[in-house]
Amino acid sequence: MYDIIVVGGGHAGCEACLASARKGHKTLLVTGNIKNIADMPCNPSIGGSAKGIVVREIDALGGEMGRNADKSLLQIKMLNSAKGPAVQALRAQADKITYPKNMLKTLNSTPNLEIKEAIVEDLIIENNKIKGIVLENNEKIYSNAVILTTGTYLKADILVGDTRTRQGPHGEKPSNHLSDKLKEYGFNIIRLKTGTPQRIEKSSIDFSKTKEELGDDRYWTFSFDNKIYYDKDKQVPCHLIYTQPETHKIIRDNLNKSSMYGGLSDIKGVGPRYCPSIEDKIVRFSDKERHQLFLEPESIYYDDIYIQGFSTSMPKDIQEKMVHSLPGLENAIINKYAYAIEYDAIDSKQLKQTLETKVIEKLFTAGQINGTSGYEEAACQGLIAGINASLKLENKEPLILKRNEAYIGVLIDDLVTKGIIDPYRLLTSRAEYRLLLRHDNADIRLRDYGYKVGLVPQEKYDKFLKKKKQIEELNEYLKSTKLTPKKEINEYLTSIGIPTLKDGITLYNLIKRPEVKIENLIKFIDKTYDLEILEQVEINIKYEGYIAKALSEANKMIDLDNKKIPDDIDYDKIHNLASEAKQKLKQIKPTSIGQAMRISGVNPTDISLIMVYIKKEYFYESK
Repeated sequence: MYDIIVVGGGHAGCEACLASARKGHKTLLVTGNIKNIADMPCNPSIGGSAKGIVVREIDALGGEMGRNADKSLLQIKMLNSAKGPAVQALRAQADKITYPKNMLKTLNSTPNLEIKEAIVEDLIIENNKIKGIVLENNEKIYSNAVILTTGTYLKADILVGDTRTRQGPHGEKPSNHLSDKLKEYGFNIIRLKTGTPQRIEKSSIDFSKTKEELGDDRYWTFSFDNKIYYDKDKQVPCHLIYTQPETHKIIRDNLNKSSMYGGLSDIKGVGPRYCPSIEDKIVRFSDKERHQLFLEPESIYYDDIYIQGFSTSMPKDIQEKMVHSLPGLENAIINKYAYAIEYDAIDSKQLKQTLETKVIEKLFTAGQINGTSGYEEAACQGLIAGINASLKLENKEPLILKRNEAYIGVLIDDLVTKGIIDPYRLLTSRAEYRLLLRHDNADIRLRDYGYKVGLVPQEKYDKFLKKKKQIEELNEYLKSTKLTPKKEINEYLTSIGIPTLKDGITLYNLIKRPEVKIENLIKFIDKTYDLEILEQVEINIKYEGYIAKALSEANKMIDLDNKKIPDDIDYDKIHNLASEAKQKLKQIKPTSIGQAMRISGVNPTDISLIMVYIKKEYFYESK
């Protein structure tokens, strides 16, 4: 008998079982192949736009992905460094051998955690409550809660040209019956699709025809531990190339051979809108003369190069022509051909904000089974599911992150409130308060939650409190320290390209000037501070007005989210409520007015009617 069983050993499953076990619950991780734990079947990277911030949030809450990524780096850089802090995020090439190896080592050394290699094909349910799982060999394993993190393995089909093969990403056996059982239990099952590009033999590429892309000449870490495991001067380069007119012609001439565009007539899965196949790009963006592709290393232990941006489901002979049309790849040897994969997922609107299902009590789901794409999106869901399953067993309040607190909160709210049509990918544009959800302040936003739920140990929390104190201390010092137009001060300002002073000014107000960096003023600061503290204080000063406005807007949202909708509300009794709104409200069952407002198809008039009804039927009755 276990407290929690986690099904699936991908990025969601790893975070879920670690959170559960670290909180002291007897946990079992069941996975089809132990060798594929924390596998990266697609892109060999961690982070990216918005996603890099999610990895920082996972770390701030006490999760593992950031630490593991730091141990596995081939290259790392800050994206959008020339733009504002709201869109800056880390992206790293991670070693495909080292990353899973380090994660498995972490799992094996974690108390309260066992790993079992098996396929799960059914659930044990009594009175609409989860009681355990049933394995392929009919063995039953009992638990108090279950977290499903099945990735792309539910009825997985590999698609290449006109062939469909029932198997997982590496040719493994998929779960053939679990999604059918979920459907029997009341889940809406949807079909989704994603894909991956070719892997090329490094020695067969002419890199002289490519543009080298190096990592940053500065040390970065995803984790707030700030431990450096790499040499910034020995990072492995990536290379940039572009598709050619010949590439586009080959694709257009053979569209009917692609699985998506005619090769297979029975495809039901919807592909990712924001990470489309190369066929999709050529068709949807026919006006573009070229598309950029990145040649990315997968590991220092073997020589496969990943063609980022070249996913396809074309037949192998057409893939050969496509690859050989690219600059530097005229004689390329394909070690692994591209493919698409189609798989089952559930309707995410059947989830609570805790990631517990509305259909079966104490059954949680996380990752691609919920309709998301990406390792980072999966990992953060796994962490939240692991935390909330544990808190449920402890009879404690769940952890629900708001949209102004974390990208994780944005992702989960989007899933449960809006649902998905195609695989969901996090973007900075999805976050209306993205200036608040920055790379630099993820610990300030979330470390307290990680400590409160028991995943951030005291030593790390004390370090965080010290950092907060130093930020406040530096902020106050800058406000209270004034520069006057003395000769030596003006001479120094002139030497670093800053206009001279005519009147006295505080360091705080001087930093507000666009041309002034806090590093220019270090000689006027009486203590030494770490770079991350200096940078965070500078961002808070320079964007003070914008941050205040964002906080004001967020507080309005919080007020609406605090207006709770009773569990027993009957929307059929609300007169003049639009039929579409009524249907969506019944399906999603929002817990607050704020959440109801974010449901597609529910308009302001409907919200007003709901608020009047609640006030009349519940507020007056309670008096």
